[in-house]
Amino acid sequence: MSDNRWSADRRTFVKTAGAAGAVGLAGCSGLGGSGSSATEVTWVMNPAEEEIDIQVQYQPLFEYIESEAEVEIVEQPTASYSGTAQELRRAEEGDRLFADTSPGAVAQIPEELDVTGMRVAFGAERYFSLITTTPDSDIEELADIEGEVFASAAPTSVSGTLFPLFMLSNAGLDIGNAPSGSPEDFELRTSDHTTAREQLIEDDRIAAAGTGAFSTASHVPQEQFDEMSQEFADISVEYDGAGEDDPELQLLAVSDPIPRAPIVSNGAWEESLKDDIRQLMIDAPQEAFEHDSQADIAEALNIDPEILDMEESELSEEQQDDLDLVEAHALWFSGVEPATEEDYQPVADLGRELGLEWSEL
Repeated sequence: MSDNRWSADRRTFVKTAGAAGAVGLAGCSGLGGSGSSATEVTWVMNPAEEEIDIQVQYQPLFEYIESEAEVEIVEQPTASYSGTAQELRRAEEGDRLFADTSPGAVAQIPEELDVTGMRVAFGAERYFSLITTTPDSDIEELADIEGEVFASAAPTSVSGTLFPLFMLSNAGLDIGNAPSGSPEDFELRTSDHTTAREQLIEDDRIAAAGTGAFSTASHVPQEQFDEMSQEFADISVEYDGAGEDDPELQLLAVSDPIPRAPIVSNGAWEESLKDDIRQLMIDAPQEAFEHDSQADIAEALNIDPEILDMEESELSEEQQDDLDLVEAHALWFSGVEPATEEDYQPVADLGRELGLEWSEL
């Protein structure tokens, strides 16, 4: 695709300033370079995985919105799902604010947000939570996690913590008042999806981990999913790539399908502009969710784009890590479908089954 597909100003800025400079200056180009005539719209965002620079990842969508509406997207990164929820709680009537968040936010702060739409990954409106261990561990079933250390994602992450806790509870383990407190039958260590996976792989003290399937499915051979969950094999976009990455992990549990994460907006914002942007995202063409090239991503991350043309055998370990990072920065969803608060009722129901007080998380 050519650089005049949408406004090229934002893309040029990210390449020049790099991810580190994007927080304070992002979105300053406006519509077609119109600058100060554009209306600022804040987008609160947090990455699901630690290594992802979400500002780079979201560039295609932001360029598209800025090209179709006279707005400037001002990115406001947060460190966690909780941080995003806090920003939504603080939002006032005049705050033009969208947010990238977890399905749990809809149950957590329903009065403070409106559901813009559900992010859909390559046609799939549902995703999965997994619990995995290492092949050489003594953990053969969920009950064996009793007395062990269990790694998971953020406390309010639906796929990274809440569904894993639900599966552990159903296996007979006492989860106490987790995630806001401590489980009775095991030690819980929360972080993010990437860190939970890496701790499982690298730290012998971690017996098992709960993550979204997007973080660990590539380490689990397909035949394990075939034996445990036909729904995962039929629905999950991660199934085709299952087992492609090393080291291999052992599958312990697969959740029921989970509604994919929403894009939400400040519930107190009542301008027609909000509906206009919402409809733009729902009607967006496929290109609005795709970077022009991997070279653009590499340059935005200050990675030498020449590695993209090298053979795998020619790559050093560091270069392979850089290549993996570039590939991981492709926008993880390929569309936005209409959705309402009702679509996330299964998540609210999950919270009630766990005895959660959503407002206290």
